[in-house]
Amino acid sequence: MNFLLHSLLFNQAKIRPDSIAIEYKQEKISYQQLGRFASDFAGGYSSMDLPKGSRVGIFLAKQVETVSAFFGTLLAGGSIVPVNPVLKANQIEHILCDCDVSILVTSRSRLMQLEDILGNCRALKKIVLVDFDDSIKQDQYPIPVSSWSEFCQQYHAASTPAIIESDLAAIFYTSGSTGKPKGVVLTHHNMRVGAESVAQYQNNTDQDRILAVLPFSFDYGFSQITTAMVSGATVILLDYLLPKDVIKALDRSKATGLAGVPPLWMQITKLEWPDGIKNHLRYITNSGGAMPQSTLSILQSKLPGTDIYLMYGLTEAFRSTYLPPDQVNSRPTSMGKAIPNAEIFVINANGEECKPGEEGELVHRGPLVAQGYWNDPAKTSERYKPLPASLTDGRTVTELAVWSGDSVKKDEEGYLYFVSRTDEMIKTSGYRVSPTEIEESLLLLDCVSEAVAMGVPHSDLGQAIIVVTTSNSKSEDLVKDITSSLRKQLPVYMLPQKIFIRDELPRNANGKFDRKQLYIEFENTFSN
Repeated sequence: MNFLLHSLLFNQAKIRPDSIAIEYKQEKISYQQLGRFASDFAGGYSSMDLPKGSRVGIFLAKQVETVSAFFGTLLAGGSIVPVNPVLKANQIEHILCDCDVSILVTSRSRLMQLEDILGNCRALKKIVLVDFDDSIKQDQYPIPVSSWSEFCQQYHAASTPAIIESDLAAIFYTSGSTGKPKGVVLTHHNMRVGAESVAQYQNNTDQDRILAVLPFSFDYGFSQITTAMVSGATVILLDYLLPKDVIKALDRSKATGLAGVPPLWMQITKLEWPDGIKNHLRYITNSGGAMPQSTLSILQSKLPGTDIYLMYGLTEAFRSTYLPPDQVNSRPTSMGKAIPNAEIFVINANGEECKPGEEGELVHRGPLVAQGYWNDPAKTSERYKPLPASLTDGRTVTELAVWSGDSVKKDEEGYLYFVSRTDEMIKTSGYRVSPTEIEESLLLLDCVSEAVAMGVPHSDLGQAIIVVTTSNSKSEDLVKDITSSLRKQLPVYMLPQKIFIRDELPRNANGKFDRKQLYIEFENTFSN
């Protein structure tokens, strides 16, 4: 039991039953209460006589039932599939059908979005509505619909099946460079070790109050729950509409921890912060992309006593590296070193470990490495491969490592630095150019709010550099101003051929810039 992911909750329910596990709006749910809610949901799952490992899709905003369904599913021997609430019906259909979801937990408004696709989800046996009322008619949907309370009261004495740590716990769907999202398969062991590792280096305690703003369908967002439960901390649930909502919630909740991605940090650093936040916000973390140096500087000035953790991770291995807060000033562009219980290599095209300063692919081995992609052995074999024989001391090793597809390099002390996604690296005029470096230069300009740089086909250059930005400036010569400033910072071969100004940049379901969408829009810029 103690090796399983849900044991994090139930251990805390024994140790500190009255401590607050979840805060949601005006509700405060203790660990004992949350354990009971999860057990009730496990009873409903057990009453359906599903095979162990059956998938439960959870398509909800952040609320108490969301967390209860996560842990109740795991307790009953099922596996969870968090579905991002911002997805459209066709995207949700792909997820539900791809991994044969048996139970869908959702709300009335979200169920209405799915009416046209439910008939295609042939494995779906039950829909559980958290806000069921008498307006719902059973015959209006092709799948039986139950209220949350009815489902949880069907069978209270849920028997716990035989579950071991290598059993399936969750499938997280992640965008790929091509095709539809892929389901990353994670075991109880993967997720338990990951939670313990992160809680260890973040120094989490039962006094922490973690403001959860990222989607739970994003493994980085989900880990805010499990990391808190390692130490008995409180998780404050927030679905925000505007960046200012995050600032208000930080101030109101007296949060001690906040995880974000670069676009969020860029947005909230432009706002006024109540002075009291710096007195209680113990740490912040960044992942999902490199933190722009200009944004980092603003955060340091606003939060002089707050620990800043710069991290790197990929869904295929949960989390890989972090930079300790005491190193941020001396090496602010670094991804750090391996997190506890992970080993990180930088490997070149010849299968050799790179020397300091040499670029290569980041490769991660250890207990956090996922089991591959759901029902996709071809894509799994592309990303999950053994280490080169030269790195296994001559032993016969069947263990698979995850090859990230990210180009990195390390310094003489072993600290890692992100270069670029291997499929985003711009090759122009014989040079290899990192889009990150161009974006960093753009974000230093007062007239630029956000920026994405990319390479698009060009008959003479191979690829031409273009940038798409947002700006608060009303200057009629904005493009000229940006170009003039960049000329002072970058060599000629790194200057963009074209600059496009937009009111906003598209983002994917996890809040990152949607580079794929932008590339599709602009790839023919120089075709005529």
